[in-house]
Amino acid sequence: MMSQVPEFAIIGHPNEGKSSVLSTLAEDDSVRVSPIPGETVVCQTFPVRIDGRTVIRFIDTPGFQNPRQILQWLQNYTGSEKPISAFIQAHQHNPQFADDCELLRPVAAGAGVIFVADGSRPLRNVDRVEMEILRISAAPRMAVLNCKEEDNLYQEEWLYSFRQHFNAVRVFNAHRATYRQRLELLESLKSIDQQLEPVLRTVIRAFKEDWKARNVRTADLLVRFLHDVLSYRRVKVCPPGQEERLRKELHQKYLTYVTYQERKTQQSIRKLFKHNIFHLDLPPQSILEEDLFSQRTWKFLGLTDRQLILAGALLGAAAGVGIDAATVGTSFGIFSAVGGLIGAGATALKGKDLLSGTRLLGMKLDSEKLQVGPVNNIQLFYILLDRSLLFYQHVINWAHGRRDYRQDAGLFQSERGKKGFTSHWSREQRSICNQFFQAVRDDQAEKSDEASAMLANMLLDQFAEIAEDRSVLQPPVAAASKTNNQHS
Repeated sequence: MMSQVPEFAIIGHPNEGKSSVLSTLAEDDSVRVSPIPGETVVCQTFPVRIDGRTVIRFIDTPGFQNPRQILQWLQNYTGSEKPISAFIQAHQHNPQFADDCELLRPVAAGAGVIFVADGSRPLRNVDRVEMEILRISAAPRMAVLNCKEEDNLYQEEWLYSFRQHFNAVRVFNAHRATYRQRLELLESLKSIDQQLEPVLRTVIRAFKEDWKARNVRTADLLVRFLHDVLSYRRVKVCPPGQEERLRKELHQKYLTYVTYQERKTQQSIRKLFKHNIFHLDLPPQSILEEDLFSQRTWKFLGLTDRQLILAGALLGAAAGVGIDAATVGTSFGIFSAVGGLIGAGATALKGKDLLSGTRLLGMKLDSEKLQVGPVNNIQLFYILLDRSLLFYQHVINWAHGRRDYRQDAGLFQSERGKKGFTSHWSREQRSICNQFFQAVRDDQAEKSDEASAMLANMLLDQFAEIAEDRSVLQPPVAAASKTNNQHS
């Protein structure tokens, strides 16, 4: 009988995806991935903790060393004790079977089995022998066919044999598994034994709640990051004749500040999703590899020219409304109309020179003091949003079992059109962004809090869409095979 904290032994050959499946299921990129047979000689447990509580354990095991001898012994065994426990008791002091006994101990103790095989190679007789040993164990068991590089030449052969020996079968690409596919694999474990269903249902609920909590924290991090960057203000004494030099200096300091804040926020998000070893070391074609303030970044991310002009018009009109209110309606909306025209025109002008100091930041000289900020170019806000969402998309879809850091197929950008998220948003979504931008820029604390909450909720909706998008970054993974219990 399995304990309240379910345990699963991951069994398979080196270099066939066993460690990658373990890393992905446990969300632990510290699992060693080694192609050397026999390197793992003792079982190692990888607990999954949520809110300080262990909810499930995965056990990395040595590979079988003497499967044919084990099977023959089990087939000849006639005692009353469970066969696997009896085998361990009979061979535990024999050095020849040390790895085999170590592998089988968690199975004998009640752990479920996840058997991993490489679908890119043909099925061998020794594979059938190992499967038969696990069938005789009567442990709840699932077979996972790890399909590398979409090589499915031998898939049907494997699946046919799997269905004869296991309670459930999954085809799974551990190197490309998204969060959604990982959760589906965990869901499949419920089908391998009826007694496991209640505890695994609790485990999956904990996973989902933890994921929601991470998303809420990520949204808060992004809103705080955007607020800090957009509200940036600095005042410096400006000696006579030093205005131009000081403008350039303060502008460069701001660019450095934004880049630093972006990286710090990305690092926090990375930790939230338990990527301890993975570094965002992307190919040069990725837009996230580009400098934040490069022309290419601003070309491919953010709003289109038309959307940007409309945003400027709305911001200008909003400023005009404030003046109309101050005149108690006697202006008959003239300032709103003029403000909209000025805002649209200014935004169009900024589109031609987006990255200069005066275009990006409001800079003004007043009584020999130069004030820098807040940001007066809303396009920076949308660029930062796009980059943050692209980073989120990349992090949640980077399987913990991956080690090919320089071979990522996602986030490559072509030379045409906008490639971020924001240019495809609805008018309502952009309205929320405009409200946030204006409240932060104008330092309106009460409105800023309300707009921040609205933006955070909108980001949570966007996160959900990204997580559900099966076409992003990874190729599709084959669906689970039907449960087969006839050989339990």
